Amino acid sequence: MTSAPFISGEFRRTVDDRFRLTIPDEFADDVIDEEGNSILVKERHGCLSLWRASTWQKRMDDGLTLLKQKIQSGRMDQRWNDVQQLGRLLSTRQTTVKLAQKSRLLLPDSFRDLLALPESREVVLVGAVICLEIWSPEAWLETLKQEMPKFTNLFDDLTN
Repeated sequence: MTSAPFISGEFRRTVDDRFRLTIPDEFADDVIDEEGNSILVKERHGCLSLWRASTWQKRMDDGLTLLKQKIQSGRMDQRWNDVQQLGRLLSTRQTTVKLAQKSRLLLPDSFRDLLALPESREVVLVGAVICLEIWSPEAWLETLKQEMPKFTNLFDDLTN
């Protein structure tokens, strides 16, 4: 069994004309599981994430088991709209992918739309410890502006 990844770093890459993205070697091994699978996930406008399939699946299985128990026990009876919203998002949120030769990832159509690729097709790859994030440069810069001032407090909170 492979150890849990600790994915860190930032790289700029260009998506080619066939919508393939080369994942740096530093990240590729951390986002594929023993069967060579990864899960590509829609995170937010301008950002996708790439997970080791086994890690993502365990996270989803654990959460869905708990949700099913809550539904069966009647604890979700007043929250059907939330349950339906979760179901819709879950239905379209993720897809299993394999990295091709040279660690290339083919970005599916519906995922490219959310990523909002700029005309230059440049993206920023960011290690987010447990997954690899793929950002449009504009969305990444805006996120950095908002989140960087919180770094010291977050670091102190998580490491103390």
